[in-house]
Amino acid sequence: MMNNVTDSEEGEGGPNSQGDANPKESSPFINSTAATDVEKSQQYDSKSMALFEEEMDTSPMVSSLLSTLANYSNLPTGSKEHEEAENNEEGPRPSKKPVKAPQLGTLMGVYLPCIQNIFGVILFLRMTWMVGIGGVFGSFIIVFMCCSTTMLTAISMSAIATNGVVPAGGSYYMISRSLGPEFGGAVGICFYLGTTFAGAMYILGCIEILLIYIFPQAAIFKLEGLEGAEAEIALLNNMRVYGTIVLSLMALVVFVGVKYVNKLALVFLACVIFSILAVYAGVINTAFEPPTFPVCLLGNRTLISKGYDVCAKVIEIDNETVTTKLWSSFCDSDSLNATCDEYFTNNNVTEIQGIPGVTSGILAENLFGYYLEKGMFLEKRGLLSNVDPDSPTTNSNRYVLADITSFFTLLVGIYFPSVTGIMAGSNRSGDLRDAQKSIPIGTIAAITTTSTVYMSCVILFGACIEGVVLRDKFGEGVNGNLVIGTLAWPSPWVIVFGSFFSTCGAGLQSLTGAPRLLQAISRDGIIPFLRVFGHGKANGEPTWALLLTASICEIGIIIASLDSVAPILSMFFLMCYMFVNLACALQTLLRTPNWRPRFKFYHWALSFLGMSLCLSLMFICSWYYAIVAMGIATCIYKYIEFCGAEKEWGDGIRGISLSAARFALMRLEEGPPHTKNWRPQILVLVSMDATQNVEQPRLLSLTNQLKAGKGLTIVGTTVQGTFLSNYTDAQRADQSLRKLMETEKVKGFSQVVISSNLRDGTSHLIQVGGLGGLKHNTVMVSWPCNWKQPEYYQQFRNFIEVVRETTLASLALLVPKNISSYPSNGERFTEGHIDVWWIVHDGGMLMLLPFLLRQHKVWRKCKMRIFTVAQMDDNSIQMKKDLIMFLYHLRLDAVVEVVEMLDNDISAYTYEKTLVMEQRSQILKQMHLTKNEMEREIQSITDSSRGSIRRKNPSTLQSQHKAEGGDAVAEKPEEKVQLIYNKNASTPTSPTSPTPPAEPPAGGAAAWTDSKGADKGRTLSPAAPAEAGKDLFSMRPEWENLNQVDLRRMHTAVRLNDVITKKSKEAKLVLLNMPGPPKNRVGDENYMEFLEVLTEGLNRVLLVRGGGREVITIYS
Repeated sequence: MMNNVTDSEEGEGGPNSQGDANPKESSPFINSTAATDVEKSQQYDSKSMALFEEEMDTSPMVSSLLSTLANYSNLPTGSKEHEEAENNEEGPRPSKKPVKAPQLGTLMGVYLPCIQNIFGVILFLRMTWMVGIGGVFGSFIIVFMCCSTTMLTAISMSAIATNGVVPAGGSYYMISRSLGPEFGGAVGICFYLGTTFAGAMYILGCIEILLIYIFPQAAIFKLEGLEGAEAEIALLNNMRVYGTIVLSLMALVVFVGVKYVNKLALVFLACVIFSILAVYAGVINTAFEPPTFPVCLLGNRTLISKGYDVCAKVIEIDNETVTTKLWSSFCDSDSLNATCDEYFTNNNVTEIQGIPGVTSGILAENLFGYYLEKGMFLEKRGLLSNVDPDSPTTNSNRYVLADITSFFTLLVGIYFPSVTGIMAGSNRSGDLRDAQKSIPIGTIAAITTTSTVYMSCVILFGACIEGVVLRDKFGEGVNGNLVIGTLAWPSPWVIVFGSFFSTCGAGLQSLTGAPRLLQAISRDGIIPFLRVFGHGKANGEPTWALLLTASICEIGIIIASLDSVAPILSMFFLMCYMFVNLACALQTLLRTPNWRPRFKFYHWALSFLGMSLCLSLMFICSWYYAIVAMGIATCIYKYIEFCGAEKEWGDGIRGISLSAARFALMRLEEGPPHTKNWRPQILVLVSMDATQNVEQPRLLSLTNQLKAGKGLTIVGTTVQGTFLSNYTDAQRADQSLRKLMETEKVKGFSQVVISSNLRDGTSHLIQVGGLGGLKHNTVMVSWPCNWKQPEYYQQFRNFIEVVRETTLASLALLVPKNISSYPSNGERFTEGHIDVWWIVHDGGMLMLLPFLLRQHKVWRKCKMRIFTVAQMDDNSIQMKKDLIMFLYHLRLDAVVEVVEMLDNDISAYTYEKTLVMEQRSQILKQMHLTKNEMEREIQSITDSSRGSIRRKNPSTLQSQHKAEGGDAVAEKPEEKVQLIYNKNASTPTSPTSPTPPAEPPAGGAAAWTDSKGADKGRTLSPAAPAEAGKDLFSMRPEWENLNQVDLRRMHTAVRLNDVITKKSKEAKLVLLNMPGPPKNRVGDENYMEFLEVLTEGLNRVLLVRGGGREVITIYS
């Protein structure tokens, strides 16, 4: 069903194939490979177009392209060359002569095929019965409603079909390319099932005509002597046996060659047209000479014609009263004194004319409906009968009975298949000379013709035929004749044989079209498990698809009842038509630039009306069939969405997604989200190695585990260089990000920025990530693990700048330390704890993150523990009660513990750590050393410091054994960091607001200040005597000159680390608040050292810095 411009065009997977690559839709436009490079160079030699010569390889000249554009054509479905062009599994194809498609016009290509497909079995077998049951008025409403639906659908289809070239494949192609692969596949399968069940319906109609009207003696299961359910079962079994035989023969004919079916198509069409003309001729004939088809009534009940020879109880022969066959049917003997049926005795026998004629006035009697329960007698209106309500009904097999319970919605379901077939013209679009002209004209003309015939037939049947004859489905009261045949001229056999051959032809057409539709869906590759049905014989005949079609068709044959199969295929066709209308309406309302139909007589309101009618008719016909059909379509839709091939067809659903996204983004601009709607919208900053692969893939694993909030995710990275030079590297990095996101199942977007340096690139990502109101509110960046090494000096500088920028932009910050030890998405923790160390309030991020993590299967079995720190003057018991109540209001389950940190003196270990930190900072800043020299210098300082601690304070060293100083920290794995707060802070402090220098107790947390030496020389602990301080300084004279602010901070970090490691050493994850960086950049190295000390000895640490707003609330 795809197109081909030239034989040398690349198939699926070629360099120019994008999105819709299986099979590739060829294009005569840019990047066409129709001409070789040599031919192109020859084309432009000696041309006066030197200004554009640089672009000639990618942008062909219009003068050379116009011929290709004007002759853009389709190949007919099923040709060998067409199959090879679509088969992506084959290698390079030899050049072949293009096969010229048949040049069919509107009449032969669209109008007559539509007429043949629309007129069918329902017109001949059920139309008269529908008029008799529903009445002329009710039947006219049904016909008008169904015909209006198909007309509106045809208008929508014409607009879609004339909006560009429609390749061979028709309706499925239009729906899939207008609504996308998900809807296209779902509706394509429904259309396929509808066509398949239509084949079953036509075969059942064919067998019904054969066994009831042409050759009743051929029945394998005899009906003579059977009554009620037994007779019905025997009839259905006959239908099953003969239906299976006919289906096998038809499938064999289709397998041998479609050309025989196509050659017989005109013969079958002639049968249909002659049959309809015979009916009209019969109607005209009734005005002058009505045909003789007497109907015998007993009282007002219709008698079966084979149960009597003369419509009378007794007759006079030679002045002698003789009983008839009818008498024998109701009495126990032939004598006049026999005991007879009570109803037979009390009522007279009358004979009426079955076809009174168009001038008889019978129309008034047939105007309204006469719905019957199963097993009820067919009674004539206006004729009274004498019946005893208390007497049991006997001899019911002598009367014509209703075979099914009838109601209005049943009639709709049975009738609707008679108006299907409007897609026949579009399905042949590959064979048309001018599809954009022929499809609208031919289809609408065919629907107008058939609708006129149907509506006129409703009125004419009601005006010509007696009501009891109309309600006689199988013609049992008129000598077993086909009811519509009794009206035909010159003989009923014209209709009988005409309808027989037309149903045979329609069945063959269904078995021909359905496999090709399935083959087209299979070759598109959107439904993986159907790909096997895309293969066929060498000439393109879909062998496997034909086998599946025959198998599904057999299901309809086993159902065996025409009245039960008709509503099934009604559902599938109605669903197909509904989505055709939806496609047109969407394209019209979205006003996509490519929506330029040549057919102008359409409107979105008409399409919506058609769609509403289709949906209404689905539930009117059968609500449970409608639910099943919609369930099948939904399952296929979801299957394609999750497992199918990704296609980009420029469909309307993508267009509506764009419009909805624009609308939603504009709404988000109206203001920040409420706290109840807040969720982490994460910008993940990753770094790439030399080959453009992500260095920290576990960052994306953690992101996925945090996505229970269903927020936005942007994975960003920076490529160093210029845009012109490094664009290829950026594309490769973007592909690497997308691949990793797909592997880690991260739903989000990737963004790559090219910048002259990494620092500016990261800053650009933080500033411009997101769109409109849909921006990130949280940044995740990995801890710089090797920050102490001189070659990574710029890396930790960049990290601190990220912290500063997120603070200034009021963004939350997540810093996972030791990220390589974090679990992958496939791991599971069967037990353990997630520990939250909550020291001051940061807006609730620390509470929200463990909740989100525990929604993921990796962390689901972990328990949540919350620790908070109490100072000397805090009421720890009351703090615990308040925290438990707060968590209760937040609906969070967690174990609460309050940790008391008492004031004490600064240890010698803390002094030594601070001294080493300041000395290293000075060395790195003031000395311009080589890499090796720098490492040796730092190592010598570290060794001397360790020796001093061992000599002067061995007990303190032993107590702090796990926190060794110097560069030993750098050798430990990456760990997490926690935010340090001022113990007097009762409300969240803005990270950007200046905090005055303060001197909190040793256990408290110090806020950053710009003054480095404000507290220099002051004693940290007020309770400590001055003599003790002097003795301490005498141990190491350098300690006396240490910066007291740094000393207090180090003391806080050491004390907190000691408490945290005792309580949370075995925790699966520790969440800590992260302090902000110093406003004075001179202390950047010290800041990193404080965080290292704070998180020392912990396996997984997630440093969390709030964004300055509440993110969790107790309100509903």
